[in-house]
Amino acid sequence: MKTYYLIVGVLCILYYLILVVYSRRLKVTFAGFWLIAGGAHLICGCAPFPFLRGRAVCALVCVIWIFFLAVEARISKEMFEKTDRRCDYVIVLGAQVRGTRITESLWRRLKAAETYLLRFPESKVIVSGGKGPGEDVSEAEAMAGWLEKHGIEAERIIKEDQSASTRENLKFSRKYLQRKDSSVLIVTNGFHLYRASLIARSEGYSDVELLPASVNPVFLLNYMVREFFALIAFAGHSLKNKKTKV
Repeated sequence: MKTYYLIVGVLCILYYLILVVYSRRLKVTFAGFWLIAGGAHLICGCAPFPFLRGRAVCALVCVIWIFFLAVEARISKEMFEKTDRRCDYVIVLGAQVRGTRITESLWRRLKAAETYLLRFPESKVIVSGGKGPGEDVSEAEAMAGWLEKHGIEAERIIKEDQSASTRENLKFSRKYLQRKDSSVLIVTNGFHLYRASLIARSEGYSDVELLPASVNPVFLLNYMVREFFALIAFAGHSLKNKKTKV
């Protein structure tokens, strides 16, 4: 176990440094996890406490890894979804905008949406995202402007500019559907699609297709691990709601 702790600790810290150097920013979304996890593993590997390397702890670590990999496998399944079906609406989930500039993750979502919308000119698009810290315009406004510049007519674009989370993206966007049973295509980065689909069902969407946008390979592991914890939080939220209803 000591070797395990030391290897994992070093790898986590190295990945943290890669994220910081690649992005040229100290504050990268979720990157602090790798620094904390790396430090914790190194401490466990060096600490003079035999129980940290005992069979019980080893078994617990194995169970955690099995659970983690099972969840990640389920998340990964949606990353390769493809659809040839024309949907009534395309919902592009928002992501951070810096000032008025589209960030890379959001650009990838918009590129995927653009390709689909040019193929199916009858579909309307709902760009969903409010204005947060560091943003001079709402995410919806920035996305609408980008799509217009890339050949999508303004009449086809609906701006939902009040949401601040994935749940709100889908909850508020649903109000713009002409019919409750309208077919909807959700566009977001692949790692985010599984949770988005679960939230969509919980918000009453009845006819949903999924379209994965690509992900920067450098950030993929970071986003996949973050999504693991987001799914745990979603499961907890859903369980709490069920108990409340009962």
